[in-house]
Amino acid sequence: MERTIREMFADAGVRGWLHVAELDRPSARVTLDPDEAVPMGSVYKVPLMVAFCRLADAGELDPRARLTLEPPDRVAGPTGISILRDAVTMSLRDLVVMMMSVSDNTAADALLRTIGTSVVDEVCRDLGMPDTRIHGGVAGTWDRLLTETGTDSLPAAMARLTSNDDTVPEVVYNPLSKAATTPADMARLLRAIWTGRAASPERCAFMREVMGRQPWRHRLASGFPYDDVTVSGKTGTFGAMRHEAGVVELADGSTYTAVVFTQAARADSVLPRADAVIGAAARTAVEELRGNAGT
Repeated sequence: MERTIREMFADAGVRGWLHVAELDRPSARVTLDPDEAVPMGSVYKVPLMVAFCRLADAGELDPRARLTLEPPDRVAGPTGISILRDAVTMSLRDLVVMMMSVSDNTAADALLRTIGTSVVDEVCRDLGMPDTRIHGGVAGTWDRLLTETGTDSLPAAMARLTSNDDTVPEVVYNPLSKAATTPADMARLLRAIWTGRAASPERCAFMREVMGRQPWRHRLASGFPYDDVTVSGKTGTFGAMRHEAGVVELADGSTYTAVVFTQAARADSVLPRADAVIGAAARTAVEELRGNAGT
C-alpha cells in the first residue's frame, strides 16, 4: 500500500506525507512518513481552535466577548476579514467560525494574540503532540518569509515562492522556523476532537460542526464525492505545500481520521492534480482499511 500511495504522489508531481486511521481503532492505519514534521500552513488553526475551547471550558475567556478589528489589524489572506476595508466587531466564537470555515487569517491572528502562542503549544503537549509548534501562526510566517526570501513585501515574497524560474531558499520550508506538525500529531488531535477528549462535549461538538462547514471540496473531499459521506476538515497552503487534515464519516457509520500533507515539485499557485491527489490518496487508504476489516 505504501508503494501505491507513493506512486500516486509521484504521478501528481508531489512529495507526500499521510496518516489515515480508523477513529475507534487507531492501530488500524495506513501511513507514509507520519512522524516527519513539515510546515503546516493554516492547519495550525485546528490546535488554536482547541486551545480556545479549553480556555472557554475553564472560564478563562468568554466566547461571546467582542473584538473590534481595525484595518491596520488585517493579516494578508484571500478570505474573510482579511479582505474587508472597514472596522469589524465580532465575538471570539465567531472569529473561530471564520478561521475554520473560510480560513480567515485575520480572525486567526486576532485569536492567537488573545490566547497566546505558549497556551496553544501547551495544549499540543497535553494532547500528545510532541512535534507540533505554532511559532506565531501565519503572521509570524509572513514576517520571517520576507527575510528568508530577501524581499521587502509579502507580494514579492509570494511571487518568488510561486515562480518556477527562481530557486526558493531551503530555509523557507524548514519546519523548525514555521508553524509545523506531523501527520501523526494531527491525527491524534482529530481523534481527540471526535471522541470528545479535546475539550468538553459541548465544545467538541462545536469544533466538529465548524470543521464540517469548510466549503473547500478540491482536496480531501474530492476523494469522497457522495451525498452520504461527510468530510470535515481544515486545509493548509504555504507556497508549494498543500495539506488537509480531516475526518471522513461513511454512510455505514465507519469513521476515519485522514491527514495528507504534500509539497509540489512545481511552484505554480494552481496545480489541480496536486490538490486532487490529497483526496485520492486518502480514499485509497480508507479502501485498504475497509478491505482489511472485512477479512
